[in-house]
Amino acid sequence: MKPLAAIVGTALAAGAAWAASTTAWEMTTRQDFLRGRFSNVSLTADGRLRVTAPWTTPFEDGQSALWTAVAGRDGEIYLGSGHKGRVIRARDKAVVFTAPEPEIFALAVAPDGAIFAGSSPDGKVYRIANGKASEYFNPESKYIWALAVGADGTLYVGTGDQGKIFAVTAAGKGEVYWDSGQSHITSLALDASGSLLAGSDPNGILYRVTARDKAFVVYDAALPEIRAIAPQPDGRVYVAALGGSVAKRAAAVPATNNPGGVVVTAPTTTITVEAQAALDLKPKPDGPKPSVQSTVTAAPQILDLTGVEKSAIYVVEPDGTVETLWSSKEENAFDVAADEGGLVFSTDGGGRVYRLANRLTTLIEQTNRGEIVRLLRSNSRLMAVASSPGALLAETVGAPVVSGSYESPVHDAGSISRWGRLDWHGAGAVKMWTRSGNSARPDKTWSDWSAPLTVPSGIPSPNARFVQWKAELAPGAELDSVSLAYRPQNNPPSVKSVTVVSQLAAAPVSNRSATPTPGGAAYSITVTDSGDFGASSLSGTSTQNAGRPGARQLVIAWMVEDPDGDPLTYTLSFRGEDEREWKTLRANLAESSFTIDGDALADGRYFFRVVATDRSANPATEAREGELVSAPVRIDNTPPLVTMAREGDEIVVRATDAASGLRRCEYSIDAGPWMVAEAEDGVTDSPSETFRLRLSGFKTGERLLTVRVTDAGGNPGLAKLVLR
Repeated sequence: MKPLAAIVGTALAAGAAWAASTTAWEMTTRQDFLRGRFSNVSLTADGRLRVTAPWTTPFEDGQSALWTAVAGRDGEIYLGSGHKGRVIRARDKAVVFTAPEPEIFALAVAPDGAIFAGSSPDGKVYRIANGKASEYFNPESKYIWALAVGADGTLYVGTGDQGKIFAVTAAGKGEVYWDSGQSHITSLALDASGSLLAGSDPNGILYRVTARDKAFVVYDAALPEIRAIAPQPDGRVYVAALGGSVAKRAAAVPATNNPGGVVVTAPTTTITVEAQAALDLKPKPDGPKPSVQSTVTAAPQILDLTGVEKSAIYVVEPDGTVETLWSSKEENAFDVAADEGGLVFSTDGGGRVYRLANRLTTLIEQTNRGEIVRLLRSNSRLMAVASSPGALLAETVGAPVVSGSYESPVHDAGSISRWGRLDWHGAGAVKMWTRSGNSARPDKTWSDWSAPLTVPSGIPSPNARFVQWKAELAPGAELDSVSLAYRPQNNPPSVKSVTVVSQLAAAPVSNRSATPTPGGAAYSITVTDSGDFGASSLSGTSTQNAGRPGARQLVIAWMVEDPDGDPLTYTLSFRGEDEREWKTLRANLAESSFTIDGDALADGRYFFRVVATDRSANPATEAREGELVSAPVRIDNTPPLVTMAREGDEIVVRATDAASGLRRCEYSIDAGPWMVAEAEDGVTDSPSETFRLRLSGFKTGERLLTVRVTDAGGNPGLAKLVLR
């Protein structure tokens, strides 16, 4: 098979056939633009691209995987890292604490400014103050997912895999505050009244815990995990829910460095399978059954919500009512925080940060860094934590707005296409570039970006299957729609199969109740209750014919695909095995089958050819064809010739067929049930066969023996013999 590049080159050099109709790839809505790549560009709720001030990166070391962050009372930002279990001060990248465990999933700030850090797996809570760290509490749980500090200094610890909340009042002094019965407590926060809010997994329940062992279900979400909780002073609570985050974070946990050397990769399900010793699965009659236990550890399950909501943002009003503010089938929302006039939330869709106000969602930043797992504010600046590669990003305040850029998703034209005009609408100065290629992802085989276009005009990129554009917006510029016209290459239709089936034609109404014989031939005899079997005349009573209900037909059917979806017409031809030229049965067929009289072709082997064309949808010079010839089809309309003779105690049946081999021999006594007889040589398969019937045990008198021999074409040949 030729490589695609060679095929493309040959097609272009030879002058490809281009489809008659021009189509356009249009991007006009917010959902269209969300599939692209943003740089210093925001996307409004009504689908407009606008330039924004660039975000800065206060922290990035190229090594850390970050899970969480907290703003300390000293004005510093502290980051909790993964795989090395470190707490890092963002300003100078100083490691203020390294835990024996590999993950720091939770951080909190004590009233005195100390930092609490929760480690996993099989971790503990550590207190970090004045450059020193000490063990503060051991919940004896697999994971510590969340920490929160009450107004009285009580530390609340949300854990998994037992779904418990611990209340810790001093070093080493803690107790179970609430046992949720869930697998994980994934988020904690204190509301305006001082009550503890807790989110769980896997049932996605939001609790309000008001005292030890006393809780109220605030909301039972449709999604598995309550990921983040943001209480507001007015009593409202913003909530982010999603599916699969717990398993994903747990799956990222590497081996611990504890003395036992236990490897923990995820919350696991253990199944104990009992089998008898020595693989003896039969029960012993006496004594106990020795057993051997085999432990099977299930892999972590990450919920696949393809095609349904993957995440949502809710608001719980002070009266307890809940409303969905945002939901997505493509993105996971990891954190939510209050903002002036609304709220902000972060997702994994290219590491995005959205602002939601007045029920309208604006993309304010795409970091292009994967998941944004935490949002926080410091010195009036919104900050975002990217998980991997780990980085802390910050919104700039008062910085000059420079130009921004947007890169569209790659568009698949379906086949090699001739590019037309690139058009766009907006305001201000906008420059556009295009590039094209024949691989689904842009790589070094693609063309370079074209020269910039400052006004709508023809696309200068080479003809190809895939195309992409990018835009640069000057300060104050907007872009709200882009249209790229192209004309796809016309692809030939492909005939996938040709089948030929023999069947009986529809029977006349009076004969439709006839029961067909196994060979496919049907007979009927009509008898009236008056005893009138037929017309009478002075010369006698006429004989009624038991005729067949219908003649044989040949149905030729075919399956065809056209990559362009063009309407097709077909030409059906045939030729005999010993013939050279094709004979046309029918041209300009719109249907994908054709029926002919089965007697129109004499016995023999034939080929049928189907030629499909898309000329009805394309100019004559650009129309394409595809064809397929069937496998050889044997036409056999002639039944076998059957003779019988009595030779002593045997009835010798000889059958011969001129067109095909014989397949079955049956006999009947006095029109009774059919019984099978096998050929003299043991296999009924040749064009000529001899059958020997040994009949005995008849009562005296006359008997009628009927023999039916069927050939490979389903044609029955019959003969009779009167036995006396």
